[in-house]
Amino acid sequence: MNKHKFTYNKSGVNIAAADKFVKFISNISKKNKENKRFKNIGGFGSISSIPKNIKKPKIVASTDGVGTKIEIANVFNKYDTIGIDLVAMCVNDLIVQGAKPLLFLDYISINKIDLAKLKSILKGIVKGCKISGCELVGGETAEMPGTYEKGKFDIAGFSVGVVDQNKILQKKKIKKNNLILAIPSSGIHSNGYSLIRYVLNKKKINLKKNRFLKKELLKPTQIYVNEILNLTKHNMINGCANITGGGISDNIKRIIPNGLTANINLSKIRTKKIFKWLKKNKIKDREMLKTFNCGVGFCIIIQSKNLKKIKKFFTKEYEPYVIGKITSGKNKIKLNEKINWSW
Repeated sequence: MNKHKFTYNKSGVNIAAADKFVKFISNISKKNKENKRFKNIGGFGSISSIPKNIKKPKIVASTDGVGTKIEIANVFNKYDTIGIDLVAMCVNDLIVQGAKPLLFLDYISINKIDLAKLKSILKGIVKGCKISGCELVGGETAEMPGTYEKGKFDIAGFSVGVVDQNKILQKKKIKKNNLILAIPSSGIHSNGYSLIRYVLNKKKINLKKNRFLKKELLKPTQIYVNEILNLTKHNMINGCANITGGGISDNIKRIIPNGLTANINLSKIRTKKIFKWLKKNKIKDREMLKTFNCGVGFCIIIQSKNLKKIKKFFTKEYEPYVIGKITSGKNKIKLNEKINWSW
């Protein structure tokens, strides 16, 4: 007779701990629910209504993660900012189409349920949702022993937004002589962390003893939702790009129509201390520009007549400034001059 008792708990999955986290999510969601647009939260699926003031609604969806920034959070045992990052990476993509974020779902996979860690991540997600004006309507937390090493986890987000068909930001709106404006980033945001960690490892830098890096490496990704939606509301934007993986070049050329060129003057870019620090570690300009935002978190393309008006929608810290112009050309982007790393 087999005396062994096989249980899910013995396999490494703690249902009781998972239930406690679900209860925490339910409570925090109720506290932060600001409207009655969503119903059946906590059910098998979340039901949403399209806002009535949108005549021809179109749904826009986006999904993303925060990459190996997670490993930096693990080093410092600090998880309250990567949840904001997760929301930012998704909703900043939605607004490129002119869409207003409506709802957000998260996915967390982890070696073993750690309530303190998960609660901290969730608080960041809730904060990110509040900043961007969307609702956390559900998600999934998967305990996966054997898939992840001890203490390891990953997170992913999924967001849905809505835009009126007549308000969609399309390539055809971008015209010759439009200005290209840079909106400053808060820092590195959530791209390029594998390269950063490689540098840290090769230089044998002790992160826990470096106050500057601790502050910079866990700064949350800036959320641009309110500013961009205000500008689209007033018809002041012809196009925009979220500057993530691939940097300025790869992201801006995605929105440029055939026959036009985005001429970027790199010397106009106002970079930040953390990028200066990275540059000092023998990373070439080309690699910096392909990997990091280099101080530009978001770009908007506008008519020159709207320049002064647009600046009024931003705080001084994130005030847009001109870095280029749309011209005729075969190549969708042209990078001119060099970044001044001594800004």
